[in-house]
Amino acid sequence: MRVERRTLGKVLAVVFVLNLAVMGAGAWYSYQEAPPIPKRVEGPDGGTVVTAEQVREGKTIFQSNGLMNHGSILGNGAYYGEDFTADALDLKVKFMREYYARQQYDASSYGALSASERATVDVAVKSDLTDGTPAKDIEYSAAEAYAHEQVRQVYVERYHEGSPERGVPAGMIETAEDARRFADFALWTAWIAHTDRPGADHSYTNEWPYNPAAGNDATGASMTWSVVAMVLLVAGAGVGVWLYKSIELPEPETEGVTVPRPDEVDLFPGQAAALRFVVVGAGLFLAQVLLGGLLAHYYIERADFFGLGRLLGINVLQLLPFSIAKTWHIDLGILWIATLWLGAGLFLPPLLTGHEPRRQGAWINRLLGVLVVVVVGALAGIWLGAKGYFDGALWWIVGNEGLEYLEVGRLWQVGILVGFLAWAALVARGLKPLLDREPRYGLAHMILYAGGSIALLFCAGFLYTPQTNIVVTEFWRWWVVHMWVEGAFEFFIVALVGVTLVSMNLLEKRSAEKAVMVQALLVMGTGVIGVSHHYWWVGQPDVWVPIGSAFSTLELIPLVFILYEAIGQYRAMSTGGESFPYTLPFMFIVASGVWNFVGAGVLGFFINLPFINYFEHGTYLTVAHAHAAMFGAFGFLALGMVTYMLRIAVPERRWDGTDLRRAFWAWNLGLALMVAVSLLPVGFLQLEVAFTQGYDAARSLAFYEGDLVQLLFWLRMPGDALVILGTVIFGYDAAKKVLNRGATTPVDEPTDAPVAAESAVETDD
Repeated sequence: MRVERRTLGKVLAVVFVLNLAVMGAGAWYSYQEAPPIPKRVEGPDGGTVVTAEQVREGKTIFQSNGLMNHGSILGNGAYYGEDFTADALDLKVKFMREYYARQQYDASSYGALSASERATVDVAVKSDLTDGTPAKDIEYSAAEAYAHEQVRQVYVERYHEGSPERGVPAGMIETAEDARRFADFALWTAWIAHTDRPGADHSYTNEWPYNPAAGNDATGASMTWSVVAMVLLVAGAGVGVWLYKSIELPEPETEGVTVPRPDEVDLFPGQAAALRFVVVGAGLFLAQVLLGGLLAHYYIERADFFGLGRLLGINVLQLLPFSIAKTWHIDLGILWIATLWLGAGLFLPPLLTGHEPRRQGAWINRLLGVLVVVVVGALAGIWLGAKGYFDGALWWIVGNEGLEYLEVGRLWQVGILVGFLAWAALVARGLKPLLDREPRYGLAHMILYAGGSIALLFCAGFLYTPQTNIVVTEFWRWWVVHMWVEGAFEFFIVALVGVTLVSMNLLEKRSAEKAVMVQALLVMGTGVIGVSHHYWWVGQPDVWVPIGSAFSTLELIPLVFILYEAIGQYRAMSTGGESFPYTLPFMFIVASGVWNFVGAGVLGFFINLPFINYFEHGTYLTVAHAHAAMFGAFGFLALGMVTYMLRIAVPERRWDGTDLRRAFWAWNLGLALMVAVSLLPVGFLQLEVAFTQGYDAARSLAFYEGDLVQLLFWLRMPGDALVILGTVIFGYDAAKKVLNRGATTPVDEPTDAPVAAESAVETDD
């Protein structure tokens, strides 16, 4: 089947617009169906228990203190502490049982009752929790009012007074009153978890979390759509194979092709400046993996680090609590990958055009300076904000906004957006000779579209404030996070790899354009609406269950395509022999495709089956998926681009890829050990506990302190150590290559354009 590039370009544009239209309509519907915050909750005596304003204040305290990177809310956040929704619901049930045990049987505790008496109490508790109806004002039973006050006291003891055994430093929440407001917010999320949505037979959260004592159990829809997803998987796999065989996508070819040697490529000043992004990215990468090792150890020793704190008289937990370390770890992971991608995007244009605008290098250096300022300011703001150094609205403007993946203050988010736009302008400036002569669906345009979509989707993070309903906040947060990871980033991957293959003369430009558009079409066609699988249990309308099930399953198809392409690239690499100079960059690109399929595809599909996700949501199975997909797919691609840049920048007589190969194998082996030996086993144990004992038990301190789980946490150390070792080797080698390039002196106007640039332009019709 022959498909023209022009046709693919039009279809891609239509699909992208339709996706945004569907999600835009979904946004309107989600606003309409968001669970209400009752204006006032009354006790049985008519007194006010809690107000809507106090709930909203509790949400701001939750965010300003970085609690989403200590525990989670509605299953989203960190897994070190409790899930606050499940915890508040479980505590509410516990204290209601204690109340009824005393009131009805004059017993000292619920555990002192006989089996028949406990059954009677259980019926009373479940009746209270399931009889609630949404209204401007609601009325608590006496048991609920008592339980609410008791939960407040528990949260004061834990999050204000401190709980070292839970990894909570003293004063994590500054005042007791603030801790009470945080409890009010957590209890409101528990209320929407056990209160039926009007006109439905299930709660706002589709009965999540699993807690039979509160009347919460998996809905029929979660099982039905899990079966439908399995059917779609088989059908989708068949369609994917048919498309791959039907659409002619040329594979890279080395035989009979003149591949430019690195010494045949002259560096421009802008390319030399782009190499500095490598050094900055390597530093951010090293900081991230070191923090990752610290976070892993916090699960074993929650208030110290191998006893060094006690030995040196340092309160490790007070100095660097888990929540701040986790925030830095996540943000650094995004920042080092983005930094390397930005550098690669600025390095590649002259390889295609043989041209660089005047003063491009100076502008790239300025962009790098802005990046450093934003990174330093953002990371400092996170610590200062979480420690309470900012008053008023400054805590979320320049401090810590407190939402996972989007923690940095709003000012720094604006700086990141401006940086992306400036990067797009510089890339467009460098690609201008191609942009002027190629159609709108050309390869140079694809690079700009991919970068532009990253910036466009990032804007969704500006559509809420700390006072916005958490359900609506989560809608927009996942727009940014998911559509980046499974939409724009995947688009950027295939576009960047396509440009790289063209710059090596391994693909004609027109062939690369077709391959990029086919894969981008599949990625955008499934990944954008696929964000809806994040909406199942957070209070969004249940219409997202069928939509999320279908599109999450179909997301596997483009990942199969990417894996096939990686295999094709490996074949081309292996037939190139010793004369092929870019074997090492190809190894990273192939690894990216494989890990993308394993992490995002296999593990992602498994945990996104609705029935599995109902019990798995917010467990270590998600951690395994995230590490394999984020570092495996996006990290390895960024490192592959860097290796290609270094291979060109360093003279062949001085090139030595030994250390980069060592780092490559250390990363792959370390990641495999981390996922297979530690993360997945812990996740499966959590899944079993959630099935048999309830979700809160799977996230409890008792689970994490179990002997087998502790052993599995220790078994993570070899994998973590290899990842850290690989990063140290890479950082040293990359810095040495960039800072000591020696004879590779950039020139303003080279007399001869790079060979790769000539061939890339000449093959374009």
